Amino acid sequence: MKLSHQAMGAIMMALQNSILEQSDIVPVLEDFDFDITDNDDLVVMNPPQAKTISEIEEKLAADA
Repeated sequence: MKLSHQAMGAIMMALQNSILEQSDIVPVLEDFDFDITDNDDLVVMNPPQAKTISEIEEKLAADA
């Protein structure tokens, strides 16, 4: 069993979001729901949603 390209992308998005928002990645990874494809690849059923720069800036301003 291996990670699918989709699962690797979901992990990379979670990492990028955590770096940009200066937040902990662990809760995001813990919330991932996985499924196995017919090819024995893991996919993330609830990948992180992409955010715009303005949404990230608003969150950082609110947290400051």
